[in-house]
Order: sequence, then structure tokens, then C-alpha cells
Amino acid sequence: MATLTLKINGKSHTIDADPKMPLLWAIRDWVGLTGTKYGCGIAQCGACTVHLNGTPVRSCSLPLSAVGEKEITTIEGISPANEHPVQQAWIAEQVPQCGYCQSGQIMAATALLKRKPNPTDADIDAAMQGHICRCGTYPRIRKAIKTAAKIMSQKTSTK
Repeated sequence: MATLTLKINGKSHTIDADPKMPLLWAIRDWVGLTGTKYGCGIAQCGACTVHLNGTPVRSCSLPLSAVGEKEITTIEGISPANEHPVQQAWIAEQVPQCGYCQSGQIMAATALLKRKPNPTDADIDAAMQGHICRCGTYPRIRKAIKTAAKIMSQKTSTK
């Protein structure tokens, strides 16, 4: 056990945990943020995706020892009231069916749009590769990413 301080969504959280423990369990069980989901436990499905210094990572396989002082952003840190353009697009395009994978999908999409504000279909496919949606809402996910890009572009042009 070690005393670790995690920076999650702009707040510091001090926990006593095994440095080998996956970040996902610290986020969910120690900090109480349950929006990040456990899917497969082997970093293959994407349900556990969070941002580490702005880069999407699979928290189910990332040990706490690898986090250090990096900033962690979970789905709760994107926007508390669904105000982020990706969240707005997800709602407008009615993406979720069961919704289980959606926090990971949204985290991947927000990182993509930060890197590429106007992504092509190939960009979307590459960024979302490995994010499994058991309900098969991939066409709606792609449409929502394009809708979010438009929303973000309109907000930028009105500034």
C-alpha cells in the first residue's frame, strides 16, 4: 500500500492503495466517480476510457504507479450538465441504446475533436477503433461526432 494523490477533474484525491491497482478502481471505488465503466478488464473494449493529460487511455489496465501527477479527466469532468458539444451531439443524435459503452465513446470522441476539429470518416474510424458498442450504434456515433464538430465550429466562429 502507498499513499497516492490523484488529480481527477481538477481536484486532488489522496488514497491509500496498491500502486499496481488499475486506475479504474481508484476512480470508481476510492473516489466514487462511477461514470467510467468496467467492460473487459484487458483494455480491449474502451468502456473505461479516461483522459490522462488530455490523451485517451484505458483505465482498466493502467496501474496507479503510471499515473504520477498527471491530470485525469473522467466523463464527469467533461461537463457536469451535459453542456459539452459532444454530449449535446450524443443526445441530439440519440446515440445510446443501452448506454454502457458511451462514457468511453464520448471520451474518445472529445479527444479526437480536440486534435482534429473537422475529422474525416477515416479519422473517426481510427480514433474510435477498439471502442466496442455491443448495441452497434456505430453509424449514430459517427454522425454525432460530425454534429459535435459542427457545434464546436459554430461556437468558434461566433467568438
